[in-house]
Amino acid sequence: MNAGLRLTLAGVGHAYGGLTVLDGIDLVAEAGEVTVLVGPSGCGKSTLLGIMGGLLRPTTGSVTQQGEIAEDCLNPLTYVFQDFALLPWRTVAGNVALVLEGRLPAAERRARVEQVLTLVGLADFAGAWPNQLSGGMRQRLGIARALATRPACLLLDEPLSALDAQTRELLLDEFAGLIATTTLYVTHTLREAVRLGHQIVVLSRRPGRIRHIVRIDRPLAERRSDDPDLIAIEAALWQMIRDDAAAAARERLDAVR
Repeated sequence: MNAGLRLTLAGVGHAYGGLTVLDGIDLVAEAGEVTVLVGPSGCGKSTLLGIMGGLLRPTTGSVTQQGEIAEDCLNPLTYVFQDFALLPWRTVAGNVALVLEGRLPAAERRARVEQVLTLVGLADFAGAWPNQLSGGMRQRLGIARALATRPACLLLDEPLSALDAQTRELLLDEFAGLIATTTLYVTHTLREAVRLGHQIVVLSRRPGRIRHIVRIDRPLAERRSDDPDLIAIEAALWQMIRDDAAAAARERLDAVR
């Protein structure tokens, strides 16, 4: 997989009607690195991801891309969402092949499908149906489908949030071995942030502004859940967002009263 794109955000802001959700975002997501977006609920993480991935046009500011797109890249900006979004009438292999149909010859499609299913540990389930898979396997299938396009930038919006804690922990180890391109990752879980992020961007509560940027330069494959350094960084991140998270929770309670 190619090293990926470099994304540069300058003065990015966004509003829905009269409600400003992001303001003054200046950020660089380096090629080949994982940039994780964290912050309290409602701070604009998913909106910012949508802007970086080209789904939304920012109200203010700009996003620029730098870097070469490899010839075998079928979809430079590729999303993986919370919902597995699998087609129940297609097999595991058929779900992956969907993104390749009409774009590659049959033999090359089969080779790519086999490659990514092997990569995510689903080669033995190529003929299975989605309803025969566990939650973790279905999410690995969603990742495989995204990787089949050989993206220059992979965008993940809370991809593990629908899974139980044990499955989530197991997949964190697998993700570290799967990520090989520029990756933008939204999560509410700080443990995920420190396990996967080279750059962790902490947003304030609405309107979302960058409060801190924390770098972790240790290779992903060397990170473990019981690593005291990562535990300390996770605790520091919580201190950064704790007050904003509490204020956001109070706002939600007030809104439903």
